[in-house]
Amino acid sequence: MPNPVKRHSRTRRNKRRSHDFLTPWSLSTCPQCHEAKLPHRACPKCGTYKGMEITPLKKSA
Repeated sequence: MPNPVKRHSRTRRNKRRSHDFLTPWSLSTCPQCHEAKLPHRACPKCGTYKGMEITPLKKSA
């Protein structure tokens, strides 16, 4: 397997690695309970999506 003849600069190395990093999740707030949630998903705290109750929450005694 061939080895590189010349050394790559730091700029060239960093340009190649620029897409390898993770991006933080984008969070939105629930309009009902104002908690942070992932967009386009039901709220895990109150169980609503677009103002409708989707998942009934289990009541703990």
